[in-house]
Formats: sequence, structure tokens, C-alpha cells
Amino acid sequence: MITVANIGLQYGKRILFDEVNLKFTRGNCYGVIGANGAGKSTFLKILSGEIDPNQGEVSIDPGNRMAVLKQDHFEYEEKLVLNTVMMGHQEMYSIMVEKDAIYMNPDATDEDGLRAADLENQYGDMGGWTAESDAAELLSNMGIRENLHHRIMKDLTGPEKVKVLLAQALFGNPDVLLLDEPTNDLDAETATWLSDFLADYQNTVIVVSHDRYFLDMVCTHMVDIDFQKIKIFRGNYTFWYETSQLLTQQMTNKNKKTESKRQELIEFIARFSANASKSKQATSRKKALEKLNLEDIQPSSRKYPFIHFQPEREPGDQILRVHGLRKNGPNGEVLFEDVSFIMNHGEKIALIGRDTSALNALYDLLAGKVEADAGTIEWGQTITFDYLPNENAEFFQGDNDQDLINWLRQYSKEKDEQFIRGFLGRMLFSGEEVYKKSSVLSGGEKVRCMMSKMMLSHPNFLLLDEPTNHLDLESITALNNALKDFKGNLILTSHDHALLQTAANRIIEIMPSGMIDSLMTFDEYVRSDRIKAQRKEMYEGVLEAA
Repeated sequence: MITVANIGLQYGKRILFDEVNLKFTRGNCYGVIGANGAGKSTFLKILSGEIDPNQGEVSIDPGNRMAVLKQDHFEYEEKLVLNTVMMGHQEMYSIMVEKDAIYMNPDATDEDGLRAADLENQYGDMGGWTAESDAAELLSNMGIRENLHHRIMKDLTGPEKVKVLLAQALFGNPDVLLLDEPTNDLDAETATWLSDFLADYQNTVIVVSHDRYFLDMVCTHMVDIDFQKIKIFRGNYTFWYETSQLLTQQMTNKNKKTESKRQELIEFIARFSANASKSKQATSRKKALEKLNLEDIQPSSRKYPFIHFQPEREPGDQILRVHGLRKNGPNGEVLFEDVSFIMNHGEKIALIGRDTSALNALYDLLAGKVEADAGTIEWGQTITFDYLPNENAEFFQGDNDQDLINWLRQYSKEKDEQFIRGFLGRMLFSGEEVYKKSSVLSGGEKVRCMMSKMMLSHPNFLLLDEPTNHLDLESITALNNALKDFKGNLILTSHDHALLQTAANRIIEIMPSGMIDSLMTFDEYVRSDRIKAQRKEMYEGVLEAA
């Protein structure tokens, strides 16, 4: 158990936390949520001891081991991959290094031999005899091939390093596990495996994530940072969000009697509890909800942008035809080939793949930014598309470095300042913020500006390459609702599982040797044994050819 007693943190006049008192108990997974800048990652750093609070203390039960997901992807460049994972249990790893050094020393004394024997006993008690096989199993489960286990870290790609550091945190069954954005840069298969792993985890997990599906799958409690306080609520993210939204609606309706409000909440909790039966943690979640105190819940202070894409015209019979598309990388390597598909009315495609550069290139081809090395792209005559690229720097530099009113005005048919101000206000740019220069915006603010630009163009086809990058949970939720309601077609890539599951009805996976095209939901696709076998065959064929 971790106990947080009277924690306070302040930077200058800005108060992040004030008199925070919490207990995190074994067998539960806590999802930390809050607006951007609320202090989610900072709170994890306080729990880990990396940052000292201005007041109060954090204590962990004696004998418990804490593991933290490392954020520095270059910390272990010269270390073997397998050893990097085992370093997650630092005490065990130090014992292993010391005893191996004694065995390799030709001048070792009898005293050294006795020391080695003592170390062997300690090593065995910590589970050292299976350490290497346990580490290898974690790596394999995360898609790190066995031929990479004895390579050094600098030989791995960025996403592979992320997986190794995640395996390091999970290694050795730590009593307390702190994870800051663990699904970042994970492919769908690995993210699903991690969700299943943590759903069955018997110790304490505290996680920060913007992935709502992940929070729903693994969390028994939400830790909400709001009003300079931190409170724990039972239930997963969807339950917290919908309850908070319901309370907010009720507060605006002054005529509702208190008892009717209470009854509506009770009915909602009952429905949610019934739906929880689909989860691996159904029993624990149901018990948690039964203990829920309605008086403890309050509306959130966080704000949600208004996102709504309204097509100006209905699409005709032909939407999009792609035939035999191929694109090579800058060094002549094949990013993808033989990509062919036809889009029909009402289809919303989730475009996925392990190689982000291949996906970026395909979006640029579809948007007409670059030329294909082979194949054709044919848009229907009635189609008006707009494109949100993964990298948007070009829209905020040079002549585009203007205040937000003038920046957005250049993309609007309506030039009136009050109209532009109103539009910006709905996207959470209010007051003096509309005079900010576009070049000084944060990543999330730039994405909200790009979405404003897209809404003003009224397209009937959306190309969205990682639209959730840099967005907070509130903006992701608003975008998700907008894409579910969108009446046109779209092609979407995102690491947000919930977004792909609810906004897409067709999955296309891009690989160097071709593609997999399937009319199913994202959940069905990720868990399909047939798809897994097909993907394995295609990737292994590429490796054999190499």
C-alpha cells in the first residue's frame, strides 16, 4: 500500500496540489486523469520520489518494491536488451552481476566463494533462477523477436525500445507499478496484451494515460486532479466521465428535485454495473460500484471543445478508388506496395500499420502532397476532402505566424471578427488568447486550430493522421463524438483504441508486402486469430526475403 499524507506542491504562486491525502491499496489499478498542466506526471514523480513536495510525505509498506516506467529511451544504449529488462529488479540484477564477477575471477578466494554461495541463495529467493526466461517471455509477448534479445539497445528502433522499457517496469512482479503513458508508440497488438496483463495484475498499479479504452480495461479507480485537489473515485474512466457529465447537466437544470437527480444516478449506476459483466474485472468493479457514495462525486471543472464536421454537400456514387499503389522510402526501400481498395458510402476506415513512415507517406499520397512510384488514386468528382497531417508545423510558420483571429480568418468564408471569435471560443480560445501568435501555441492548441480549419471547409471526406496526438482527454472525447456523428467518409490513424473502435467500421493494415483489408470493428480485428495468422505470414515472408 502507498499512503499520501498532506501532500502540497506549489511553483511560485501556482498551486498544483493542496493537502492531498490518499491511500492506494493492493489489487487495484488507479488511472490518474486531469486537464493538461494539472500535474498528472508530476504526481507520479512525487510518488516515485523523483520530486519532493513542499509539504507532506509519501510512504510505502516496508519490503514492497516499486517499479517506474522509464521515459529516457537512450539510457541503456550499450546494454543488452535482455539485461535491460532484468535491470527492472535492480537488487536482483546487482546480485547477479556481483556473483557472476566472482565466478569469472580466477583469483577468487575462499571468502569470495562463501560470498557467492550467499548471493546464490538471495538470488534464488528473489526468483533469479527463472529471471532470464521471464524477461525473454515478456519481450516475446510484446513482439520483440528472440534474435533481438541479445543485441544491444542502440540496435533497436524507437518503438522497440519503448517495449523493452515497458518490459523492464513489469519485470519481477513489482508490488507497486507506476506507468506514465505506457501505450504511447505501442502497436494495437501489444497495447491489447498490456491491457489484458494489467487487468489480471494482483498488485498496485497507478497509471497516467490519454487512452480511454486502456483506462476502461484496466482501472478499478480514477484519480481525478481538479480544483487543486486529488480525489479517488470508484469505477473506470467511462463511468467517471458519464457520471460527471450527468451531474453537470443536472446542475444546469434548477427545477429538478434532489430525489429525482439521485434516482437518475442510481439507475445509471445499475446500467453501468450490468455492462461491466463483459470485463475481466467484473466482480471487483461491481463491488466497487455497490460501495459508491453519490455524495462524493462532483462535476468536473474541465472544459470540452465543440467539434462538429458538417459536410457542405452529399457525396455521389464514387468515393475513392486506389489501385496498385506503391511508395519507396528515401533510401529506395519499399514502404508499401500493391495497395488497392474502393471506398463505399458510409465507410470509415481505420488505417493501421507498424511503420508510421509508411502510413504518413500513404496519407501524403492520398492528399496529393507527393507522387506515387506506381499505381493510381481516383477521387470521386463530388468529394471534397480535408487533411489533418501528423506534422502541422508548416501551417504555423512564416506568413502563417499571425494572431489566432487572422490565422483562422484566412480559412473562413465568413470574415467577420465576431464570427471568428465565436468559433475560437467554442474551441476553448477565449479572451486575450485570440491574440496569441500561432507560432507560440502548444501542440494541443495547434491541433485544435487545425480542426477549426477543417470544420470551416465543410468537407465530406476526412483524412486524419494521428489527430489525437498532443490532445488532452477532453479534446479526444469531443473529437471521438464528432467522428461518430460525421455523415461523410473518413480515413483515420490513431493510437487511441476507443476512437478506432467507435469511429471506424473497416480496417486496413499496411505492410511492406501488401495489405489486409477487413470489414470488422477494431476490437474484432485485433483479437481475430485469422488476422493474426495472416499478419504473421506476411511479416515473416518479408523477413525471409531480407
